[in-house]
Amino acid sequence: MASLRSSARLVAASRSAFRPATAIRSFASVAPAATSPATAPSSEPAPAAPRTKTFHIYRWNPDEPSTKPKMQAYTLDLNKTGPMMLDALIRIKNEDDPTLTFRRSCREGICGSCAMNIDGVNTLACLCRIPTDTTQESKIYPLPHTYVVKDIVPDLTHFYKQYKSIKPYLQRTTPAEHGKEYLQSVEDRKKLDGLYECILCACCSTSCPSYWWNSEEYLGPAVLLQSYRWLADSRDEKKMERKAALDNSMSVYRCHTIMNCSRTCPKGLNPGLAIAEIKKELAF
Repeated sequence: MASLRSSARLVAASRSAFRPATAIRSFASVAPAATSPATAPSSEPAPAAPRTKTFHIYRWNPDEPSTKPKMQAYTLDLNKTGPMMLDALIRIKNEDDPTLTFRRSCREGICGSCAMNIDGVNTLACLCRIPTDTTQESKIYPLPHTYVVKDIVPDLTHFYKQYKSIKPYLQRTTPAEHGKEYLQSVEDRKKLDGLYECILCACCSTSCPSYWWNSEEYLGPAVLLQSYRWLADSRDEKKMERKAALDNSMSVYRCHTIMNCSRTCPKGLNPGLAIAEIKKELAF
């Protein structure tokens, strides 16, 4: 028995003697290898080559009436500018020229504030991408054939007066069936698609030659699209009065289906089709 106990003690002692060495070897096996300064990875990427693009912007200040309108050039690095034309305008105003004046609000193509003529097309600056071709210079003007408040801010006073003239709201005398809201079938509601989305940016009206020549009496594509929106609404009870207000030689019939309005609409609407539907309503 004594010999067995002594042999057990020897085995236990031998195991405890090997454990520290094993631990040392395991720590040594995961120790990182030394890295020389020459092979250490760089923490900063190499700077991208600048992509400079020139923007020519219409400038006019009403406080300086003796100074004629001019085009002023600004150069930006597209690597440091957002993808949209509105990003470029905001950067120019914030960093280069705080006197540059333009309208903007939502930056989401909803408010219509930043409507302007960019590279020959009426559009919204917040939805218009900057052309990536840096050799091609961009030109920005206010909406054509409008009075200018300052720089690229158009005066839309007359445009909004015309919009007000069509009474753009629901007109009816019959109360709601349940006293809460005027119900509408799914089919009747679908008739308003492509009409209610208009944001009154005036891109279509100011691209229409007929509106350029007859804007005092011709309502123009945007207002006529809004007018048809209420003619097509099954809940409205003043359809005959609305048609009578349009039934003259100027309000609608100055449209010659040039279709600039439908081509330029930044929301993808079709004012030309709405005007054609109004003509059908008046004819039949």
